[in-house]
Amino acid sequence: MKFLVHRLIEWPSRVARHLSWLAPLFARITVGWVFLWSGWGKLNHLPQVTENFIGWSIPLPHILTPFVSGVEFFGGLSLLLGLLSRISAGALGVTMIVAIRAAKWGDVDSLETLLGFDEFEYLALLLWLAIAGPGAVSMDHLLQRWYGRPGAPASATPVVADTRPVVSPQAGRVGLARHKSGSGTVYSPDRGK
Repeated sequence: MKFLVHRLIEWPSRVARHLSWLAPLFARITVGWVFLWSGWGKLNHLPQVTENFIGWSIPLPHILTPFVSGVEFFGGLSLLLGLLSRISAGALGVTMIVAIRAAKWGDVDSLETLLGFDEFEYLALLLWLAIAGPGAVSMDHLLQRWYGRPGAPASATPVVADTRPVVSPQAGRVGLARHKSGSGTVYSPDRGK
């Protein structure tokens, strides 16, 4: 069993850590590209899209049509660049919820139908991006590294100290040393100093 855990869980996990930048980049490019061109198409056909909004009983269609079209265009561009990604993903996620409710809800007869909509799949990717963030290959990551809070770690990955007891060769004692840091008390192996 230990062999299976090592081969089927631990080894793929180690490989995935080296590729952690790839999944958010791929998701951002996929969803960003779709919304960039969807928004562009809507901005260039506002009267027709406004009629669709009226048919779907969306309130204030003459105001919301250009607004939603702009959110899709600039949100898609923002995701492609990885700039303000969480905000863009959240705003685009709201547009997907409204699109499902306004244009697709009448077609929903089962969970399978709902999960099969492209809009729902985009919503899932956008939710993941809004929570997980844009990844290391993004303008957001670069800006955080340049202008992040002083003293804050450069990455969001927490650093965990090794707290296993260590036998000190000098004194022959075992224990943990307690140190103060900016984020609180840290315990590290006592090296007998």
